This record gives sequence, C-alpha cells and structure tokens, in this order.
Amino acid sequence: MSVRTATPQEIAHWDERITAQPDGGNIFSTSVYAEQKTLGGYKPLFLMVGAIPITVLQKSVFPIGVWWYLPKGPNVSSVEAYLKIVDELALYAKKRGVFMIRTEAELPLADAPLLNEHGLRKAAPIIPNASTITMDITPSTETILANLPQKGRHAIRRAERDGVSIARVPASAENCKKMYALLSETAEGQFGLRAYSYYKSYWQRFEKAGYGQLFFATFEGTVVAGAYAMVLGKKSTYKDGASTRKRTAYGASHLLQWAVIQWAKENGAQVHDFCGSPPSAAIDDSTHPHYGIGRFKRSFSRNVVDYIGCYDVVVRPLAYTLWNSFLERVYKSLYYRRTKDYYY
Repeated sequence: MSVRTATPQEIAHWDERITAQPDGGNIFSTSVYAEQKTLGGYKPLFLMVGAIPITVLQKSVFPIGVWWYLPKGPNVSSVEAYLKIVDELALYAKKRGVFMIRTEAELPLADAPLLNEHGLRKAAPIIPNASTITMDITPSTETILANLPQKGRHAIRRAERDGVSIARVPASAENCKKMYALLSETAEGQFGLRAYSYYKSYWQRFEKAGYGQLFFATFEGTVVAGAYAMVLGKKSTYKDGASTRKRTAYGASHLLQWAVIQWAKENGAQVHDFCGSPPSAAIDDSTHPHYGIGRFKRSFSRNVVDYIGCYDVVVRPLAYTLWNSFLERVYKSLYYRRTKDYYY
C-alpha cells in the first residue's frame, strides 16, 4: 500500500470515507474533530494509505521533530490490517521528521499481545474510552426500555412520574454556559476540565456539522442535568454528561440518557457508546475512581468492552526515548502553564 496526502476532493468528503471503513468509522476520526483539535495546537493531516483514509493530528517537539496522533485510528476491524497500515505509515513518517505515531484503533484488548510482539509500545489513553459500555439500540424503543436493568428502568419511570422534562436545545452561548456550569459542578474533585471556550467551540462545531445535540433535564423550572451526544453513521457517542450536586429529582440523569438513546436511534445509530467506564476486570471494584460512572452506565447496559487503547509506533528510537524520559513531562507542564489547558 502506498501512502500519500489526500486530494482536496477526498478531503471534501472525508467523513463519508471515514464512515465507510471496516469499523464503521468513528466520530473522533472525522475532519470536524481534526478542526476542533487545532485549538490545542495540533495540525491536521489527511493521508491515504492505499484506499484507506487516515486522520492525523501532528504536534512539533523541539528539538527532536514531530509526532503523529491517529484519533481512534486507523479505522480497521482486524489486527492484521492495523499492522499493515502502521508499518506503511512508519516508513512514510520517518522521511518527514516523525519520531512516533500514537494510534488508538478500537481493536479488542485480546489483540494486545500481537502489538507487543510487533514492537509497539503501550501508551496512556487520550480519548477516555479504552474501556467503555456499549448498547445495542437496533430493537424498538419499547423493547429496549423493557430490557433495561431494573434500576435504570425504575429511575426513568420515576423521573417521568415526578415531572422531570427533557429538551433538545441548541448550543447557543447561553445554553453552553449552562452546560459548562453543570459540568464544572460535576467535575469538582473528580476530573479536570478544559476552558469554557473549548467546550463551547466543540458543542457548536459538532452541532453545525449535524453530528451533535445538547440536551437539558429540567425539574420545577430549574435545569438539573445536561448531556451532549454525537452520532456518526451507525454509532452514537455520549460525549459529556453533568448534573447538579444537589439531587432534587431522582432519575433525571437516567431520563436524560434515555432521551439521548431515542435521538440516536432517530439519527440512524445502531450502537450507543456510553464513552468510558472502568475496565471489565474492575467494573465491580467500588474503590476504582470511576466506579460510580460505571455503575450509572451499567443501569442501561451490562456490555463492558475493553479496547487495546493507545499504542505508539516507534519511528525514531532515540528521539522516542528522549520524549518518554523527560520531554513529554516538560511539554505537558509548559503547555499547561501557558494555556491552563491540557497538552493532549
């Protein structure tokens, strides 16, 4: 397979090409996501490996060169195809000053030993769903609801009975501020957030592209929970979820998620990705930092999926060693000091 830069015509229909790939494509491999990541200093590259589109995000590291990140890529369904593509990319990248290629294909964790044997190096995840929970949403909504675990079904019906209402709302500046306030309240002491401007740009960008939708749950005139979801092809993704700390309405977040699932079905999704959970081996471990998140999502589906996560293709060993030894820490620290945001 030859590697080349995609033509303007190919780039104009990039997301259609991504969706046509063996894994069904991924929202994080789209040109829209690549545009969003320019806010974090990435330079998007659109490559073709044979007939396969590869979305690349590039960052420079003085003085050792540049590194590439393939968000949720390459979009393959077999480890054999994955290895062929990364081998071709490594040869192409080496001539262009690249010292590593960070990949993130959604291959099963069982394939990891083959990657290790091939000389790839395990890396920390960037998109937080190396382990996740997915749900088959091809049946009718009535069937899906009837088959939910009892806790989830009860919470949805309780919220409906108590008067919680759900609305699909535009990602206006006012609504983005409301959602970010909820997200900040949820994140406090639990996880870090990017700046409001990043989230606003993200929510509005994906809405404009026809991929994203913002939802609010309201109880007694107050917005008590929010969610942002995306759909591409046959897969939907629960991107952001937040709620008030004060639990004024039992089941509001469950009813909100149920509305997301119905929206996803309306837009052609067949699989809903709850986007992140503890790994299957720790899903019942109450000491895991994300145990509560996993418990909420498992009230909809018990299907925990473990992917290989991020793996680095080492293109230039010395530069890669320098990066791993100290340069990565330096760049992450300096970037945060300068921008108050995260390097990746």
